[in-house]
Amino acid sequence: MVFSSTVFTFLFLPVVLALYYLAKERYRNAILLAASIFFYAYGEPYFVFIMLASVLLNYLSALLVDRYRGSRKAAVLLAADIALNLGILFIFKYLDFSIRVIDSVFKRDLAPIGIALPIGISFFTFQAMSYVIDVYRGTAPVQKNPLNVALYISFFPQLIAGPIVRYNTIAKQIEERTCSVEKFGEGAKRFMTGFGKKVILANNLALVAEEAFRQTDFASGTLAYSWLGAIAFSLQIFYDFSGYSDMAIGLGKMFGFEFLENFDYPYISASVTEFWRRWHMSLGQWFRDYVYIPLGGSREGTGKTIRNLFVVWLLTGIWHGANYTFIFWGLSYFVLLILEKYVIRPGIRSAAVRFVWRVFTLLCVNFLWVLFNAPSMNYAMNYLLSMAGWFRTPAGFAAPSVLRVLREFGIYYLLGLLFAAPVLRKFEQKLETSATGRAVLTYVSPVLYILMFLWAVSFLILGAHNPFIYFNF
Repeated sequence: MVFSSTVFTFLFLPVVLALYYLAKERYRNAILLAASIFFYAYGEPYFVFIMLASVLLNYLSALLVDRYRGSRKAAVLLAADIALNLGILFIFKYLDFSIRVIDSVFKRDLAPIGIALPIGISFFTFQAMSYVIDVYRGTAPVQKNPLNVALYISFFPQLIAGPIVRYNTIAKQIEERTCSVEKFGEGAKRFMTGFGKKVILANNLALVAEEAFRQTDFASGTLAYSWLGAIAFSLQIFYDFSGYSDMAIGLGKMFGFEFLENFDYPYISASVTEFWRRWHMSLGQWFRDYVYIPLGGSREGTGKTIRNLFVVWLLTGIWHGANYTFIFWGLSYFVLLILEKYVIRPGIRSAAVRFVWRVFTLLCVNFLWVLFNAPSMNYAMNYLLSMAGWFRTPAGFAAPSVLRVLREFGIYYLLGLLFAAPVLRKFEQKLETSATGRAVLTYVSPVLYILMFLWAVSFLILGAHNPFIYFNF
C-alpha cells in the first residue's frame, strides 16, 4: 500500500484515524501497531514476518545489552545483533548480486537464487539497529514493552521509505504524546504538500525520465532530449522522496508524533557538503553517528579522515542498491568531497569561485543521478556521453521529441524548478508579517492546499503512473 493511492487516502487512513481518536489513550498504540502490520502485510503478506522477526531480534538484543551494559558481554551481544541484522539484509538485498560478482570473476557458472526484496528492508533494519546501539551507548532508554518497540520499528508513516527515526527522538512520544486540532491541521497540510509533490510533479516527470532512459541508440538521439531526461529524473527523485518524507512527517503529526526533517531544499546548495546536509538528512546523520564518528571522524589526521570518508561513501552506495552503479555513485561523492575539502575549499575563496563551484555542484549532482538511475555502468557512460555531445548528434532543441516533451510536460518542469527553492516558505513568512497576510494564510491558504490535493487526486482517479523510487531500498 502506498500513501499516494486511493485505497490508502480514502479508506485505510480515514478508518485508522477514526479508530485512533475514538479509542481511549491506552489503546491508541495498539491500534497504530495493528494498522502498521496490516499496512505492510497488504503489499508484503509474507515479508511481514521478516519485519516482525527484526522487531523480535532487536527487542531481545536491547534487553540483553542493557542487562550486561558496561561489560564485555554487552559488546559481544551488540556485535551479534549487528551481524544478524546485516546478515538478514545481505541475504535479501545483496546475495544475488554477490553470486553474480563471484560468477563473473571465477567463472563458476553460478545462477542467482532470485530472492525477492522485502520493501523498505534497509530502512527498518537501520532503524532497528540504531535502537540497540543507542541502548548500548546509554543514549536511549531500553524499552521493556515489546509492543512499543514493535510500534517504533513498524510505524506505517515511516516504515518503508523513511525518514530513519531514532528511538531517542520519539521514546517519550511513544509513551505519551499530545494530539490537538492545531497539530492535526499542520499534519494534514504537510501530508497534502507531499501528496502534491509526489502525484503532480514526481509522477509526471517520471514519464519523461523513464522514456529518456529507455533509449538505446544514442547516436540517433539529440543532446537536448538526453538533458531533458536527466533533469526530469533529478526533479523526479527529489519530489518522489521528499514528497514521501512530507507525507510521513504529516501523518506523524496527525497521530501526535513529531519526526525530524529529512530534506531542506538540497538543490539550492552551494557545495557538495551542503547538498548532503540537506538531502536525505536522516540517512546522512545515521552514517555520521554510527560509522564515521566511531571510526574516528576527522579527529585523527588527514589520512584517517580520508579513509573514514571512503568507508562511509562506499557503504552509502551499497546501501542504495546491489549494483555497480550505486557503488560508483557513492564513491564519486567521496571523490568530490575530498576535492572540495582539501583542494577547492570554496568557503574561503572569492565570490566568483564560490559561484562556479555552486554551478559545478549542481551539474555533478545531475550527472550522478544519471549514474544512479542507469541499469549498468556501460549504459550510464553512454547516457552521459550523449549529454556531452560525444556521439556528434545535433543539439536538437527544435527536434519533435524535445518539443513534445516541453509541450506536454513543460509546466511540471517549471513548477519543479520553482518549488525546488524555498519560494513558498519565504512567501508564507512574508505574509505572516502583516495582519492581511495572516488572514490570507488562515482563510485562503487551506483552500489552495485542498485544490492542489484534489488536482493530485484527479491523476489517481485517471490511473496515472504512480511508482515510489525509494521503495526499492
